[in-house]
Amino acid sequence: MENGNSSSTIARGRLAVLSAHLAATSSLNISDSKLLETSVVSAVVPPPPNVKGALTIFDERTGKKYPVQVSEEGTIKATDLKKITTGQNDKGLKLYDPGFLNTAPVRSSICYIDGDAGILRYRGYPIEELADESSFLEVAYLLLYGNLPSENQLADWKFTVAQHSAVPQGLLDIIQSMPHDAHPMGVLVSAMSALSVFHPDANPALRGQDIYKSKQVRDKQIVRILGKAPTIATAAYLRMAGRPPVLPSNNLSYAENFLYMLDSFFFTCRGNRSYKPNPRLARVLDILFILHAEHEMNCSTAAARHLASSGVDVYTALAGAVGALYGPLHGGANEAVLKMLSEIGSVENIPEFLEGVKNRKRKMSGFGHRVYKNYDPRAKVIKKLADEVFSIVGRDPLIEVAVALEKAALSDEYFVKRKLYPNVDFYSGLIYRAMGFPTEFFPVLFAIPRMAGYLSHWKESLDDPDTKIMRPAQVYTGVWMRHYMPIKERSPYAEADKLGQVSVSNATKRRLAGSGA
Repeated sequence: MENGNSSSTIARGRLAVLSAHLAATSSLNISDSKLLETSVVSAVVPPPPNVKGALTIFDERTGKKYPVQVSEEGTIKATDLKKITTGQNDKGLKLYDPGFLNTAPVRSSICYIDGDAGILRYRGYPIEELADESSFLEVAYLLLYGNLPSENQLADWKFTVAQHSAVPQGLLDIIQSMPHDAHPMGVLVSAMSALSVFHPDANPALRGQDIYKSKQVRDKQIVRILGKAPTIATAAYLRMAGRPPVLPSNNLSYAENFLYMLDSFFFTCRGNRSYKPNPRLARVLDILFILHAEHEMNCSTAAARHLASSGVDVYTALAGAVGALYGPLHGGANEAVLKMLSEIGSVENIPEFLEGVKNRKRKMSGFGHRVYKNYDPRAKVIKKLADEVFSIVGRDPLIEVAVALEKAALSDEYFVKRKLYPNVDFYSGLIYRAMGFPTEFFPVLFAIPRMAGYLSHWKESLDDPDTKIMRPAQVYTGVWMRHYMPIKERSPYAEADKLGQVSVSNATKRRLAGSGA
């Protein structure tokens, strides 16, 4: 009964959004105008200078000097530090860098970020220009193959991706067999991993480690994943609502097809077979996909590269990446923003909230970023999209709180001094909620476009002569050495070493209460 109520709530939510914009679809001519005003391209700064040279490191412990080469990009080889040693049992210096704050495990030409200047570029193109002018599949092609496609290349690309959008029935059966309350990201992780089983022709463990040297094999896996990701995601969504999956349509754009699979069931079950999503909402979603397609060496992309370095198949590598994105510190951050705005409640409560943040009693989500020490360029684009969505489905009352909070924070010396600016998560959650998506589906909307970034890094790593299996070092801090002791001679250690109390269910207690137990 609880499942039925939840499913009905999801269905009613989507129907409310659909009814709000369906009437506008027929009269709209999307080609006559752009959703976004032409954006101001992120700061124009000169490329980094060539800083090639050498360092001389003086070791005060031994009095020795060590020359270390510096590359054009300003990097040194971590292995060069191993030669700095005091002798005896000293194995040389290591870089201790928790969270990889200043470690570059790869050289990449895919994405450039200057967090201080607020710059994000895909293959040299400012993100603002791509959001204004391009489409997600065109951007995916750019990320994967290095250049924007020609007209014929783009047409072939769109057709090929669409041709691989169908998902094996066995995989749909697996999704349908999962618990009704399964988190959609858990479903997506499982489904991505299962694709490996359904495509043994692309598994290096079965076909040999050289299989990905074939461009044909690589490209086939790329279009398979890009085509199937929205289909899997919508199947997971419809599973939440107690609905069967919907077959993709090859006559719609990438974002339109995604919305079609989500929503057409609500109309086809009434006899309407010609449902087409609102093109303005589809364009908004397409822009959001562009903004989330790639973001350099983040947690989940690093996970994809890490797994791929072992030679594992691409589906397993990307399943691991999606698993990393599942984490609330990564893909689930916009949900935290919504929760924060709801807790604030109204504009009048913002001063009290900000004081709580300064006193470390409250946490402000959606501000600040590991990379950006300026306004996240993606957040600027998303802020403009919000009004477009609200004009179709109605204005979210929390947007007033969000705008006022941003204004108050950016005029407060405390936040400016700490370079805490809105990031991509600050407004995206409001847009997703306004479009009728439940909060647990937000990271899935992040994962679908990020497949393009993951695949670009996977492809690049295969061609990189420096690629090695990733095996980071560690700093050992444990007991140096001890000898095995027979169990009867051991005494218990500290209380902390004991197992936590595992709760026993009432059903187990009932069984143990019986005779002969």
